[in-house]
This record gives sequence, C-alpha cells and structure tokens, in this order.
Amino acid sequence: MSLISALFRRKETVPCTVEINNTFEALGAHVRFDGGVTVGPGDEVMVEGAPVDVPYGEEQTFRRTAVITRASGLERVWTRATGDLEFMELCEFSFSERAIA
Repeated sequence: MSLISALFRRKETVPCTVEINNTFEALGAHVRFDGGVTVGPGDEVMVEGAPVDVPYGEEQTFRRTAVITRASGLERVWTRATGDLEFMELCEFSFSERAIA
C-alpha cells in the first residue's frame, strides 16, 4: 500500500443497473455495477439520477451512473477492525428527494 492510497480517498464513476421491487413479497433496491466492479469496507456509493417512484405491485429496472468513493487504506483497516468487533453499524443509507447536481 503506497502512502498516497493509505491517506487519501479516490472517486470512481461507473455505469450500473438499479433494480427496485415494491411488491407484497419484496421491498428493496439492488445496485449492480457494470464490468465486475465491487465495493469494499469503508467505500461509499452514490447513485446519480432523478428520483424514481415505483408503484406498489411493480418491479422496475433503471440504468444509472454511480460514483464510488474508495476508502483510504487507513479507513479500510479501521472499518475492518471495528466491523469485526461489532463496534459500529457498517451500513448507512438514506433516501432523499434532493437532486444531485
């Protein structure tokens, strides 16, 4: 691990597919990145695009662009250490109406 990657975050923009389920059997959203891109401990993902409204009883798929902010090496080590010991919640997510510029 170089000093640069240990101390600084970097951003990566990738195309993705968002699958949203709003049915009696399932309520959820899944993001699949193109090209086999994966996220690791401490990484943050922001899916860009207009808000969507999937009516009850339907499932819809959308093409979007995601910005992945990669954790620095130190953040990744910290997340792994504290996650393994269950000191903190590892998954934080929110839904908002604000548009991303």
